[in-house]
Amino acid sequence: MSATAAAASSISVATNSLKNVTLSSRSPLPSAISVAFPSRGRNTLQRRLVLVSCTAGDGSKPTILVAEKLGEAGVKLLEDFANVDCSYNMTPEELNTKISLCDALIVRSGTKVGREVFESSRGRLKVVGRAGVGIDNVDLSAATEFGCLVVNAPTANTIAAAEHGIALMAAMARNVAQADASVKAGEWKRNKYVGVSLVGKTLAVLGFGKVGTEVARRAKGLGMRVIAHDPYAPADRAHAIGVDLVSFDEALATADFISLHMPLTPTTSKILNDETFAKMKKGVRIVNVARGGVIDEDALVRALDSGIVAQAALDVFTKEPPAKDSKLVQHERVTVTPHLGASTMEAQEGVAIEIAEAVVGALNGELAATAVNAPMVSAEVLTELKPYVVLAEKLGRLAVQLVAGGSGVKNVKITYASARATDDLDTRLLRAMITKGIIEPISDVYVNLVNADFTAKQRGLRLSEERVLLDGSPESPLETITVQLSNVESKFASSLSESGEVKVEGRVKDGVPHLTKVGSFEVDVTLEGSIILCRQVDQPGMIGTVGSILGESNVNVNFMSVGRIAPRKQAIMAIGVDDIPSKDTLKKIGEIPAIEEFVFLKL
Repeated sequence: MSATAAAASSISVATNSLKNVTLSSRSPLPSAISVAFPSRGRNTLQRRLVLVSCTAGDGSKPTILVAEKLGEAGVKLLEDFANVDCSYNMTPEELNTKISLCDALIVRSGTKVGREVFESSRGRLKVVGRAGVGIDNVDLSAATEFGCLVVNAPTANTIAAAEHGIALMAAMARNVAQADASVKAGEWKRNKYVGVSLVGKTLAVLGFGKVGTEVARRAKGLGMRVIAHDPYAPADRAHAIGVDLVSFDEALATADFISLHMPLTPTTSKILNDETFAKMKKGVRIVNVARGGVIDEDALVRALDSGIVAQAALDVFTKEPPAKDSKLVQHERVTVTPHLGASTMEAQEGVAIEIAEAVVGALNGELAATAVNAPMVSAEVLTELKPYVVLAEKLGRLAVQLVAGGSGVKNVKITYASARATDDLDTRLLRAMITKGIIEPISDVYVNLVNADFTAKQRGLRLSEERVLLDGSPESPLETITVQLSNVESKFASSLSESGEVKVEGRVKDGVPHLTKVGSFEVDVTLEGSIILCRQVDQPGMIGTVGSILGESNVNVNFMSVGRIAPRKQAIMAIGVDDIPSKDTLKKIGEIPAIEEFVFLKL
């Protein structure tokens, strides 16, 4: 059922006189179907959600431009619905010229869809489909600004990537690539290429999403013991296939083989580095079919040379293609392939069908779960909620960073304190932004109003909302937002409430988001830059001591606040910083005798 049909009982749909519109190049596409949510009180946040619809009442078809090779099954599906123009290897100028005649564009990774493409479309382009997962080549902010929905195809490559990971692991363990090259060079060195068995070995899967789960299934079939680390993996799903969820450090210390399946985010960038390699069992073997940037490649070479890492098998690299003289690529104990994870005939056809269905559905006015940018929201609503939207996302980011590595986030409680009546406050956008803040730091999923609830459900994240009605003027939409994560361990014990949940609270002051409570401690710090939280013994000179350490390291402090239980007892110091302190700087802060614990949080 389309989103329009599903909402028919509660919304009014204005069709913008589609009946007499044609879709020739001289007569541009109607802008959209505009869905207006009904008023529900004096201060209702009126919003309009753009549901693209490109089939005119007279039977005219929309035009879809396919800019890179797409599987035949996908093209056939598109042709049943629209006029399809398959034009490959276009220059940017040719794409900009052609795009003004098209209602949808489908690309892979080789075509850059920047602002100039949306400007050249003159408002006609309604959907961009990315045949694959990554959308680095699409300007999402420009797409949203021009009212263009962006969809991708994130699931069709799953089995192909998992199979390639298993293939690399087996080939690495038995020295297949090296032995093959040796025999073709006229050698016969059986003793040199003695391998290791997989059966009975421990495989640590880092990132237990779709691909990681499929790798685990196959590894279990090979007789391996499988453990996994992923803060969002549902324990019941892992246990169902015989996988134990463990902390990151335990995974590193226990594994004979490590298989990486995490997205590349600021949190995971170079997550395997000199420090983490030092925690691994000597002789570990590493497979990466995820993203090149999650491994510090120079550190991996050092780990290989020192014997910490016995072998590595890599399908992805920080820079692709890697340099011909790359020490990593040329290393005799490294097996490499040129980013072949998704390169099977079946996966290519699957991606083609998945993206074709998503594009056709979007052109029909359906809201796809694979949408990666936000729908249109009225300027009035955005203006009022803008600072609260920022606050909501940053509270989510803070809360998830306070969770200890081995804990999985499953239950989130959001409390809104407001003087407005329940019917006058629609919190969907705020809930979506909290979900975004919790999930995005360690995921490659783009969370927005369209897919927030779907993404949370898919990852086993249960969100509940509570509203506290306050006395006073309803002029401001909210007084405070509180985010609580239950059944988790915290890396900063003071962030736990009296009932044991990680708890952060914030409000908007003069248009600026502030953190106002951590656990049971009241603080007041602007949510700009990053934050250092310290639990300390309340005594004179602490602010000056910490400030001096940061100043000596050229770290600028933008805000500082201290909340305490009582004079000369425990206190929480919240410090806002514009720069990221070095590890040595943070170590010096932690070594101050009066500081009992501290944590650095990126916003």
